[in-house]
Amino acid sequence: MASNRLKNIKSTLLSDNYYILKKLSFDYLMSNGTWVNQMREVYDRGDGAGILLYNTEKQTVILTKQFRMPTYQNDNEDGFLVEITAGMLDKDNPEDCIIRETEEEVGYRINKVTKVYEAYTSPGVMTEKMHFFIAEYTDDMKVSEGGGVETETEDIEVLELPIEEAIEMLNNGEIQDMRTIVLLQYAIINNLVSTS
Repeated sequence: MASNRLKNIKSTLLSDNYYILKKLSFDYLMSNGTWVNQMREVYDRGDGAGILLYNTEKQTVILTKQFRMPTYQNDNEDGFLVEITAGMLDKDNPEDCIIRETEEEVGYRINKVTKVYEAYTSPGVMTEKMHFFIAEYTDDMKVSEGGGVETETEDIEVLELPIEEAIEMLNNGEIQDMRTIVLLQYAIINNLVSTS
């Protein structure tokens, strides 16, 4: 699937330490018919999946809290973010990935998920496409305390919150993770749990 508005694409590897950072130069055809040379740095960390777990009977959602160094570097005082359960696909299909991540991160074994969106997370810089899911959970699905995978040095706090509290956190700026905002707003718009 080639674009007729691109030519002479050149790629230089800048880093392959954990994920891949490349410098790309290319000629781009502007809307006015002029060719211009552009340069972009592109970060390829693979695609990911995230899920909002909700319980209609208890009117709760499950979120996580963990330290995120990039946010600490950009004005997040303690570096902790409240987030949905999420992870990198690591060559899995999105459904298998999010089922695995749910058990690892929050300790719930789910077997049915519903995909609601696919979206690029930061298309000016990253190749990552995020697969967004929802799933209903019940207390009998809990198989462990969660917390993440020790060998991956994950240190995840599991939060089971009333939906009203999660929405209040969303509205007062305590939730700043875009993926979490998207799925909480999806829950509100689609009345997954009562917000009155």
